Amino acid sequence: MKLCITGGGTGGHLMIAEALVEAAVKEGNEVIFIGSTKGQDRKYFQERSNFSYVYFLETTGVVNQKGLGKIKALYRVFRAFLQARKLLKKHKIKAVYSVGGFSAAPASLAALSSFIPLFIHEQNAVAGRLNSLLKPFAKSFLSAYDADASIQGYPTKEIFTKTARVRESLECIIFLGGSHGARAINDLALSVAKQLDSKGIKIIHQAGEADFTRVEESYKEIGVEVELYAFTKELPALIEKADLAVSRAGASTLWELTANGCPAFYIPYPYAAGDHQFFNASFIVEHNMGWCEREGLELEQNFLAVLDDLDLKSKSEKLLTYSQKDVATKMIQAIGKTL
Repeated sequence: MKLCITGGGTGGHLMIAEALVEAAVKEGNEVIFIGSTKGQDRKYFQERSNFSYVYFLETTGVVNQKGLGKIKALYRVFRAFLQARKLLKKHKIKAVYSVGGFSAAPASLAALSSFIPLFIHEQNAVAGRLNSLLKPFAKSFLSAYDADASIQGYPTKEIFTKTARVRESLECIIFLGGSHGARAINDLALSVAKQLDSKGIKIIHQAGEADFTRVEESYKEIGVEVELYAFTKELPALIEKADLAVSRAGASTLWELTANGCPAFYIPYPYAAGDHQFFNASFIVEHNMGWCEREGLELEQNFLAVLDDLDLKSKSEKLLTYSQKDVATKMIQAIGKTL
């Protein structure tokens, strides 16, 4: 079966694409990728991937544009739509899977206009605008937050379930500031580093490229030794070592931590569209699988209060019970059953 996976812009969408192509190729399918020249699409797939072919079309987000900028953005989408139609025909694509993001618009619309079945995965608790618009026309629409979805769970790379374990005591904590850096998380890590160090708790910290130098110098000033990264592709191995994570609540990271059984203290990005990170984390909290706090003056106090009353084992076991294995494989197999 020849498939197309489309979408991206941000790492969260692209991680789903990576999980899906990994599963699709294992199932014997040939898969192409259609993304955008903008965002992180090229960074993820241009040089090395499981895709047979990768294409990056010139598109940008439309929703965040104003006036003439919106018209130009729509024109770029239209041109990319025409290119995507040709690509789907050239590769004789039988189905298109959208993982969301502005990169998904051209190929998703091309699929619908060419009567090629469109499948959609929504990564957040609050659906994105493009996914909401295309949902009525899709062959299937999946969300890990929907109890009625035909496939439960979230597609993560196999490594997260392979290395999953129950956390029983806090010996190592990982702070995930993201590839660009989350200042609130970085500042929290620095503010509690001495206390963690005094308790013999190892610190792993991905500070982000933009904030790395400041964080590195600050650790040296306070005299705490940490395993510090600006950006790394070895996150699965680092998460496996950690007993607790402090992280934003982007969907991919949230579900990767869930699949690995690593409880997390979530600090949602306050400016995320539709406040979706807060709702992502709220889902975890409502199921008693983790913690969530808004950025603010009492963040350090609230975090330390959680450390004083940790129930790691219970939350870790619930995460592993809730997460589903082989979700990406089930999503790919469902395409064949539908066609």
